[in-house]
Amino acid sequence: MYSTTDENKTHQELTGLISLIKKLRAPDGCPWDRKQKQEDIGKYILEEAYEVIESLEAGDQQAIAEELGDLLFQILFLAEIGEESGVFTLNSIMKGVREKMIRRHPHIFGDIKVNSVEEVKDNWQQIKKKERSAKSSKNSLFHHIPRSLPALKRAQKITSLAAVYGFDWGNTAEVLDKLKEEWNEFDEALSKDNSSAIEEELGDLFFTLVNLSRFLKVDSETALSRTTNKFLRRFAYITDELARDGKTPEQATLSEMDKLWEKAKRNGI
Repeated sequence: MYSTTDENKTHQELTGLISLIKKLRAPDGCPWDRKQKQEDIGKYILEEAYEVIESLEAGDQQAIAEELGDLLFQILFLAEIGEESGVFTLNSIMKGVREKMIRRHPHIFGDIKVNSVEEVKDNWQQIKKKERSAKSSKNSLFHHIPRSLPALKRAQKITSLAAVYGFDWGNTAEVLDKLKEEWNEFDEALSKDNSSAIEEELGDLFFTLVNLSRFLKVDSETALSRTTNKFLRRFAYITDELARDGKTPEQATLSEMDKLWEKAKRNGI
């Protein structure tokens, strides 16, 4: 249970961290911190967010806490820059997100009734759709999805939003049919050795796989990241086992490495 004492401690720590940032940005503060601009902090926030995700994947609770602290620092630092410029404040940021979360949870703060998690998600998307329609002066429905997102994540967000507006397949089987169609087109581009067509058709394959992930309720970015990490673990096993025999991967045959790969799989690596 979150007590008044805990709340006071949280307030003290937050105030202390904000004061520290103000000191770093003061005229007699740190030259490097004073030099930072909004666009500079963006890349640090992205790096810290990835480090949070990595620590979550590892299940390392101490690392999660540390990386969350680093991310929080960058967010508060960016809020301080905004306050100095007079464009927004930490208070306005917190007020805005609090009001947004209340709007998007009408089943908690309003009279909407829901019976499942899926209904909650559907309501959320419809509310977001109305919010975008009310405030957007741009033609594109997708302008708010950052170009800086990883390609798989961006594709999944874009196709999820398109689905809200009814532009989508009816079921998983239709997506699988599309995947077969795209594979045939990719195979044809390969047979013609057309490099630009190969790139385009490979992109179409990836895009369709992202849609398949969405229909299967799998996050494509997470799935690929986990498979990449699995590859790294298994390849590390190969190099370790080869090293026991005094070999490097360059000195081993493909057959030797394949056998060690299969052994890693059998061992659950």
